Amino acid sequence: MQYFISLTIIFFSLLLSSCSSETKHNNSLTISTNAWIGYAPLFYAKEKGYLKENNIHLLISVSLGEAADLYSVGRADMLTTTQHEYYALKDAFHLLPVILLDRSNGGDMILSNRTINELQKAKKITAYLEIDSVNAEMLKEFLQHYNIPLKKLHLINKDQAQIEDISAHDNEAILIVTYTPYDISLKKKGFKVITSTKDINSIIVIDALCSSKSIYNKRLKHLKILKTIIDRSVEELMQDKKTSYQLIKKYLRNLSYKEYLASLQSIKWINKPSKELLEHIEPLGYDRKYILP
Repeated sequence: MQYFISLTIIFFSLLLSSCSSETKHNNSLTISTNAWIGYAPLFYAKEKGYLKENNIHLLISVSLGEAADLYSVGRADMLTTTQHEYYALKDAFHLLPVILLDRSNGGDMILSNRTINELQKAKKITAYLEIDSVNAEMLKEFLQHYNIPLKKLHLINKDQAQIEDISAHDNEAILIVTYTPYDISLKKKGFKVITSTKDINSIIVIDALCSSKSIYNKRLKHLKILKTIIDRSVEELMQDKKTSYQLIKKYLRNLSYKEYLASLQSIKWINKPSKELLEHIEPLGYDRKYILP
């Protein structure tokens, strides 16, 4: 009889534990993201405790591709994307942009150890980029804009942490497609910005938080809380840049305060989207009825 009672207690303990775990899972949100100045409000909210208070967690990667992979294998409920990752995943995962974060205004760029004129004359160019990311679209627009044939390029696929280690060899023409904060160490090695999202109007890079339609329908209340947290974080980090820098520099490759201020100038916050912006991006597949105001 005592053995039976013990088994019964164990069974109900396991049952309660399982229910508790399921409730905890159902009440949490996990976001897959990567190091980029446009995601600073998420890093800030994490450090301030705003995310933890609302059972929201971050998975932080070194590249756009790795962040997308973590989402693809089910490690996260949401994903920060440019339009490239959104387009790549939207059909398979019924992905929806639900919170707009920023638009790149020079934060995505192409660096080189050659001038554009020298690149146009070069017989061979080695190009480093994350091929399965918005980097590829940046490179395509650049080549078309400056009439540089793709066949001249030797493309090498690396994540941004690997690209950061590249040196500017004088005997080799190099192109690097990158973004803040990874550009900072490359510039110190002698690479120079030859174009960016600030220079070519046809290059539009928008960062958004995306979720599946299922998460949107089931967790809309939680998503609205997240939107409020992001709005608050943007306001606070812009009002007190010195404090926000100290809190989040570790997520941005420990860039200097001066570099942090410059990085903030390379994006435009759009987490409070205007009617004009929504009309502009709707043809790109961003359905305004799911975007939280």
